[in-house]
Amino acid sequence: MKWIYIAAGAILFIKMLVFPSPGIDSSAELAIVETVVQESGVPNAVSGIIFRNRLYDTIFEVVVFTIAIMGARFLLADEQPSGKVYQFTDQPSIVLARLGATIAALVCVELAIRGHLSPGGGFAAGVAGGTAIGLIAITSPSAWMESVYQRWRAATWEKVSVLIFIVIALLSLLGLSLPPQELGTLLSGGWIPLLNVLVAVKVALGSWAAILIFIRYRGLL
Repeated sequence: MKWIYIAAGAILFIKMLVFPSPGIDSSAELAIVETVVQESGVPNAVSGIIFRNRLYDTIFEVVVFTIAIMGARFLLADEQPSGKVYQFTDQPSIVLARLGATIAALVCVELAIRGHLSPGGGFAAGVAGGTAIGLIAITSPSAWMESVYQRWRAATWEKVSVLIFIVIALLSLLGLSLPPQELGTLLSGGWIPLLNVLVAVKVALGSWAAILIFIRYRGLL
């Protein structure tokens, strides 16, 4: 079996060397990007595609992420919590981790609010927010993280953000939109800025839930 993999890799390598790549019509690609930007009303064509051209797919991506978090909680519910949590204990690592968490949190806010105007968006913002929470988790007592999660009702806000996202997405799919704004402004793109923020909240809070689950039952991230 190993020789089959080696032969297939060699054939693919020879193919890349011998057969040139097909020509790319850059003018046609630029025309497509410009069309997406004009129709969506946001300079970031990726956000325009995710939250307009393929919004139907994006709805189910958000739902799948929600189901994944619920599944992790369900599958580990019957296990015994870990008796030991592995965390940073030396002061330099704690300081660097919390500094990184602060930077990641600021990046999260920036990408969530302005992701439709520059590279970024709701999913990237949520990942940055989850990273900030993870860095705090590995430098803070797990009981404190749990208490903050419960105090701010993060689980409830996560589910509310998903429901609001689905409602707004359905309104967009039905053709209902906010009044158009000038291209490149903070409120341009109709529902897209709000959808960006909702996705960022959902992904960040979902990541927080997953982090707490794995700390509780595995003792590590």
